[in-house]
Amino acid sequence: MLQRFDGQDVRNAYVRICDFIRRTPLEDSIYLNDDDHRYRFKLESQQLGKSFKIRGALNVLAQLPREQVARGVGTISTGNHGIAVAYAAHLLGIENCVVIVPEGIPRTKLDRIRFYGARIMTMGTSYENSLTLGLNYIDRHELFYVDPGDVDPRVYAGQGTIGYELMAVHGKVDTIVVPMGSGGLATGVAVAAKYLKPDVRIVGVQTAACPAVARSLADGICYSSYPTVGETICDAVVGGIGRLAFEMLPDLIDQLVIVEESEIREAFCYMARQEQCVIEGGSAMVVAAVRAHQELVGGHDIALVITGGNVDGVLLHDMLDEQVRAERGLA
Repeated sequence: MLQRFDGQDVRNAYVRICDFIRRTPLEDSIYLNDDDHRYRFKLESQQLGKSFKIRGALNVLAQLPREQVARGVGTISTGNHGIAVAYAAHLLGIENCVVIVPEGIPRTKLDRIRFYGARIMTMGTSYENSLTLGLNYIDRHELFYVDPGDVDPRVYAGQGTIGYELMAVHGKVDTIVVPMGSGGLATGVAVAAKYLKPDVRIVGVQTAACPAVARSLADGICYSSYPTVGETICDAVVGGIGRLAFEMLPDLIDQLVIVEESEIREAFCYMARQEQCVIEGGSAMVVAAVRAHQELVGGHDIALVITGGNVDGVLLHDMLDEQVRAERGLA
């Protein structure tokens, strides 16, 4: 069994990082609300680095011993985690920070990593290749590996501060809807939220293109890698389940919802055009769940965790153009 964490660990993490992060707003939806449902967006897309991942990275790096800080840190990422580690290292004065990425990462994400002072190294054509090569490099150079959300409970506790912050300020929320990739965020949010309000419901949402968490929990097998079927705009949330998430989620998750790619794309455009909020495809999954599967989501006072806003400009243009052309019968 892996080392676990609890609500007190999340509370301690919040105390540790609260001076460095933004307390992100919980804003009402303009169009989703009705007489029986109040939907609000927890806008981590407005967090430092435009992603929730700064919370986990800060909680880990803030606890490193001085000698490790001097040697430096490294990680492997396809974008947001690398941005978060670079930013956290910058905030904490860690000069030697290396982010290893596979080929094909959007330039906007690479620009952010460089802006925060990290050194980028491209290794491999896929995340799996990059992970193998990158871990070898990090080990040989005695860097501290910043886990993106597999086994390190400090990462989970840091990410869980979203749930702690949300429930401490908005205690009437009865349902929290969380996008899931590896399941680390949902695990952290659930531990924190249930620590403050045990009967709060946690709804996890995955894309049908890669439902790794759903299949792992259904089969009782930890699929640490999982294939992606077809094209998806949820590139940040594909892959396998985190090993700690696999152990802890069965006792924490109240409902799983799988959304189709078409539903996610519609939700992505809806948020930009109607709610005036540009969000990532992975974040759009929770909006898709509410719009297409309201009865499964349930609840009356519902918080939707919008995890990130690092959107490639070309993707945003193409998605909106595609929808407008379809509406005008030009597709």
